[in-house]
Amino acid sequence: MNRKEILEKLVNNEISIEEADRILSSVQIEEVGNIANYDLFRERRTGIPEIIYSETKSPEMVLEIAEKVLTKKPIVLLSRMKPEHVEIIKKLEQNYDLEFGTNHNFCRIKHKNFTLNLDKGKIGIITAGTSDLPVAEEARAIAEMMGCEVHLINDVGVAGIHRLFQPLKELIEKQIDALIVAAGMEGALPTVIAGLVDIPVIGLPISTGYGFGGKGETALMSMLQTCSLGLAVVNIDAGISAGAMAAKIASRRYEQKG
Repeated sequence: MNRKEILEKLVNNEISIEEADRILSSVQIEEVGNIANYDLFRERRTGIPEIIYSETKSPEMVLEIAEKVLTKKPIVLLSRMKPEHVEIIKKLEQNYDLEFGTNHNFCRIKHKNFTLNLDKGKIGIITAGTSDLPVAEEARAIAEMMGCEVHLINDVGVAGIHRLFQPLKELIEKQIDALIVAAGMEGALPTVIAGLVDIPVIGLPISTGYGFGGKGETALMSMLQTCSLGLAVVNIDAGISAGAMAAKIASRRYEQKG
């Protein structure tokens, strides 16, 4: 039974509101051939759009899923892309706008006439170094899709901490609702910032660093062991998780302000 049939039955008093809601909930999965089930209604339920995780899928599979989703949605995000994914996704650029991250590690595909509404709160993103930027951009991409205005400041880590204070002051003056701080190596920057502001801070450990505790492990452990209260931590390189969490905080605070 499709949505139209369900609504017709509801209008004709053949089913109750509760039964219609139950049936609608059970048909919220859009089958994509025999390869994937794309949850078209995830955003309505949770506030977070469904994302196509590309790393473990073939380029052809990613393309097929993306094309199918774009018949139902005005925008879709592809994460964890490889060069072979980038090459095949570029076939869509005649019909859609493609927005790639710095290292082409993700792509936001949208209909050419679609514009994001950034009216559900404000988020700040700070990176310790330029190596952290590609993951920070993932956080920005999903937060914007969730309706947040995002302000990103790059390369202000503890190795030159004098660079931090003026940009941080400007973010506070913008009245941001949540702050993501991305750092690799020893991962100290989120702890420093959490000790300076009254804004919820999300630590985003990045897989920079080498040797003992490299690949983001020390950064993750350092953030988890922080002595600054008000700091939550996501997994290594989990930019999308950080962006989604920050956007949920921002949108809730925005609703409360309204």
